[in-house]
Amino acid sequence: MPSMKTTALALATVTAATCLATAGVASAQGAQAPAKPAVHVPPGYQIVNLPNANVPNFQRRTVLCPGTKHVLGGGGEAQGNGAILVGSFPTPDGRGWIALGRQIGYNDVGISVYAVCAD
Repeated sequence: MPSMKTTALALATVTAATCLATAGVASAQGAQAPAKPAVHVPPGYQIVNLPNANVPNFQRRTVLCPGTKHVLGGGGEAQGNGAILVGSFPTPDGRGWIALGRQIGYNDVGISVYAVCAD
């Protein structure tokens, strides 16, 4: 039975080959490649973060968007031997991001928090 990694690699290879073959057919026929979709950056787009800091297990760390900005998304990272990110979610008011974790065998854990903000 192939491993998950082998299956994913095979799928990526087939997908890449299909994309290259399709691009080659379009070029050979003189067709123009489809236009790339426009990237829309919301007004006031900004990523803010709290760098890694050790806190007691399960203690929430919260990063807030500056000024009147609201959070569009975010995430967290638990660092340390056996560290586990337990939660990563927006603040109830939509103005920031919360992350918390734990580290097996220790009383504290390193937690970083990130928020994607916009007006």
